Amino acid sequence: MKARRRARVVALQALYEIDCVGHPPGLVLEQRLDINRLPEPNASFAEQLVTGVLLYQSVLDPFIQQHAPEWPLDQMAYIDRNILRMALYEIAVAKGTPVKVAINEAVELAKQFGSDSSPRFVNGVLGALVPLKEKIAGQVRDSQLSSDRSKA
Repeated sequence: MKARRRARVVALQALYEIDCVGHPPGLVLEQRLDINRLPEPNASFAEQLVTGVLLYQSVLDPFIQQHAPEWPLDQMAYIDRNILRMALYEIAVAKGTPVKVAINEAVELAKQFGSDSSPRFVNGVLGALVPLKEKIAGQVRDSQLSSDRSKA
């Protein structure tokens, strides 16, 4: 398995545990990284994915919900929900990964960890969200500005 995909797997496992059980994010990520021993750039990438998804989840989730209306987020499979969050974060916020690569990686994670219908579901939702990536990025920037103002 390629190193960046291993980093995504670690991030997905951490996000799953945080979402499902509510364990502290820092501790979960530390444990996942201890178990998986990724090279430094990939460990940093996994950490960026987990931190970014958790930081911007309140912006990402409404977009996911809007494009998967038949599956309320609280009823969506934990794996599917976190794969979508992670890929959407990569596409709209982090922007270090080409869109096609982010979608392909999300579909591969869905094949590996999700149900039989997960790959098609993930691909469909992300395909519908790609045209909105600039709008999502704008809302993330707005949320950052609001956060910065409230701290001042």
